[in-house]
Order: sequence, then C-alpha cells, then structure tokens
Amino acid sequence: MSLKQDFTRGIFTENPTFRLILGMCPTLAVSTSLVNAIGMGAATTFVLLGSNILVSLFRKLIPSNIRIPAFIVIIATFVTIVELTMQAYFPALNKSLGIFIPLIVVNCIILGRAEAFASKNPVFPSILDALGMGIGFTGALALLGATREILGAGTIWGYSLSGAGFNPVPNAFGIMILPPGAFIALGLFLGFFNSLAKKRKV
Repeated sequence: MSLKQDFTRGIFTENPTFRLILGMCPTLAVSTSLVNAIGMGAATTFVLLGSNILVSLFRKLIPSNIRIPAFIVIIATFVTIVELTMQAYFPALNKSLGIFIPLIVVNCIILGRAEAFASKNPVFPSILDALGMGIGFTGALALLGATREILGAGTIWGYSLSGAGFNPVPNAFGIMILPPGAFIALGLFLGFFNSLAKKRKV
C-alpha cells in the first residue's frame, strides 16, 4: 500500500466514524457543538499520533504476549499528557468534555490502529496512518457537531446565527442537541456516505 493510501484511508474509505463505525461513545456524547467536536478530535489525533509512533518504534521489542497491555500503557501516557494540558490551558473545554478525555485510553480507534497498523509497519507510514485516521475522526465529529449546534441551538462556535439571517423557530430542532439528536444526525450522515460509497462502486 502506498504512503498516499496510508494517509487518505482514514479520511475517506475507512473513516472511523462514517465507514468503520468506531468510537461511537465520544462521537455521540461530545458532538453537541463544534467546539467540543474539534477539541475531542484534536485530543484523539494527538494520542493516535504519539501512540502510533512509539508502538512502531518498539514493535520488535515488545513481546507478543504482552503487546496489548503495553499498547494501553503507551496510550494512557499520551492521554495523561492531553488531560493535564487541557486542564492547564483549556479548562472550559476540559470541563465540557469531562470523562470522555480519560476514556480516550479505551477508544477502539487508537488501540485498533496500534494493533492493526503501527505494530506491523515502520514509523513514517504509522505517522501517516495516525494523521489520516485523526483527521477523518475530527472531520466527522466537526460535521456532526456543527450540524447539531446549528439546528439545535442556532449557533456556531458559540456565536448566534440570528445576525446572519438564520432564525430557526425557537426549540423547533432542540432535539438535535439532546441524545436522540445525536442518533438522528449520525444515521442521516451514515446513510449519505454509504450511498456515496455505493455509487463509486457502480
């Protein structure tokens, strides 16, 4: 597989959210706004990148029978770095994302890439894989977050859209920032991207 495919796979053909249906817990929980979505996506991308690099570097030194615990320790190290950084410099975002930051440790996207790719490939392809998956995950979260925030609250990035002529009926789409709205938005986007994938195959 080419380096270009290593990078673009996670953005398009194997997008972790819209194609592989991975990481659903943070996807559904934090995509209530664009700020939360970008914050979670950036944190996950950082952990993906760091863990893929270290797993790839030490792939020949980690015994196969303890590789999963070793991977989790590596991932947890980068999650701790993210959590402490957010607490220090982005306290409002850290409070908003809450428990979902430490739960990045058990995000199946990160452990899956460590096991399926980084543990079997050199560092540079592993970096591209992590960046592609991270960008794909962040993009999917941002799309969901922006859609739910616009329809559910009439804002984007916390700013009201009423001044731009966007005046939704009060509470008409309030469900979009509630848990059912997450499933509705995700289902619609899954249907859309699945239909695009089918058309490409025809």
